[in-house]
Amino acid sequence: MDTTLDSQVDGSTNPFVTKRSRKSSWLGSVKRDKWMYVLLLPGLLYFLVFKYFPMWGIIIAFQNYQPFLGFLNSDWVGLENFRNFFSNPDFFRLLRNTFILALYDLVFFFPAPIIIALLLNEIRIAAFKRIVQTLVYVPHFISMVIVASMSYVFLTTNGGIINEIVVWLTGERINFLADPSWFRPLIILQIMWKETGWGTIIFLAALASVDVEQYEAAVVDGASRFQRLWHVTVPAISSTIVILLILRLGNFLDNGFEQIFLMTNSLNRSVADVFDTYVYFVGITQGAFSYSTAIGLFKSVIGIILIYGSNWLAKRFGQEGIL
Repeated sequence: MDTTLDSQVDGSTNPFVTKRSRKSSWLGSVKRDKWMYVLLLPGLLYFLVFKYFPMWGIIIAFQNYQPFLGFLNSDWVGLENFRNFFSNPDFFRLLRNTFILALYDLVFFFPAPIIIALLLNEIRIAAFKRIVQTLVYVPHFISMVIVASMSYVFLTTNGGIINEIVVWLTGERINFLADPSWFRPLIILQIMWKETGWGTIIFLAALASVDVEQYEAAVVDGASRFQRLWHVTVPAISSTIVILLILRLGNFLDNGFEQIFLMTNSLNRSVADVFDTYVYFVGITQGAFSYSTAIGLFKSVIGIILIYGSNWLAKRFGQEGIL
């Protein structure tokens, strides 16, 4: 009986005292690390202002939004914008074009930074390695407008250097910029040239944490260089690869407006129209704000489904995932 009274007095079994102690502990940690929280503040404000507050605009996907009436006074139409979008004859064409480009990106571009990082990791001459890294990083800082302009200069049938080489080899010119069959390969090649080097940074950081003793043990066991790469290096960064793949699937239907818009013309539009450019044409040029918002919300829902689905699969195969 005395023990029970003592425990109640010191607050170990009193929920109010326990809650108060937790609150004081939290306030103490905030006071102790106040400068760390100050450093956190700009990033927190950025996400609040530019990521979370704008989500209020999602409601216009369910309205016949009129700018002069605002969010509160525009007519509520429910799922009408979604029904119009799914019944639109262009829907399946847009979905096919978007999906194929996204699949090309996943199959050809996603593995490219991993391969380059593994190759760079095998270079033993430090000076040469730094030079190569610098050369593959530089394209990331070039504007996509410049990349599209360079593509036009190199590929045009009117004196483009690549077309001149093709003429010299085959005697014929290829209209790379207007032929629909060349549009998707050009888009993926541009992305790979521009972003592959930059994408290696995170994989090189993961490779730097690989335990050297594992390589030494593999050498003692007689493993070749390729065997060390396959059985030591790749498994060591597999968790990083899985996490980035899950995050990439969240943006699976985002092809990038700027690049597609710059490379689209009247001759390749049949394969170039994707959700991103369609939203621009109907939302900005035609003022269909509610309709274009419904398309964006549709893409977001698909992204969430893909993230949770891929995360579930990753855990089923023994990976950590992100959730």
